[in-house]
Amino acid sequence: MSVLHTLLMLAFPALVIVAALKDLTSFTIPNWISLALAAAFVPAALTGAMPWPEFGLHWAVGLGALVAGMVMFALGWIGGGDAKLFAASGLWIGTAAFLPYILVTALAGGGLAVLLVSIRHSYVRAIVPAGPAWVERLRQPKGDAPYGVAIAIGALCAGPLASQGLFALG
Repeated sequence: MSVLHTLLMLAFPALVIVAALKDLTSFTIPNWISLALAAAFVPAALTGAMPWPEFGLHWAVGLGALVAGMVMFALGWIGGGDAKLFAASGLWIGTAAFLPYILVTALAGGGLAVLLVSIRHSYVRAIVPAGPAWVERLRQPKGDAPYGVAIAIGALCAGPLASQGLFALG
């Protein structure tokens, strides 16, 4: 595996982690993160000698994930940044590990929901001291959920499982 390819491959986990941290602290995922993920995929695939049919399948998965994300956004289940991060991560994951990606993301989302319900409960709020402003936003009853965290967990867990995809090249 070339040094350039290795550096390009590091863009995926780095950007996904940045998205999760940004969502956790501000309930937003900037567009530049999803755009950078999509843009970095192309040279990573090319330097990894990804076959053209596989390259096309990765883009099809990303597009399908974008459509699914748009539907979830329209239903009010996730935010717009979450939908874009879901699609950009799906582009990197491809077909080989997309089902584990969805499953781990859903499980992480469920765990996140349980955690948020717990820390937002009035009993917990009464005994746990206030923290930084971003923690207080997380603790607000009926507040939003930083679902980008769950998407990042799903992407980071499924990425290495993409044995026939981008992560196996080199």
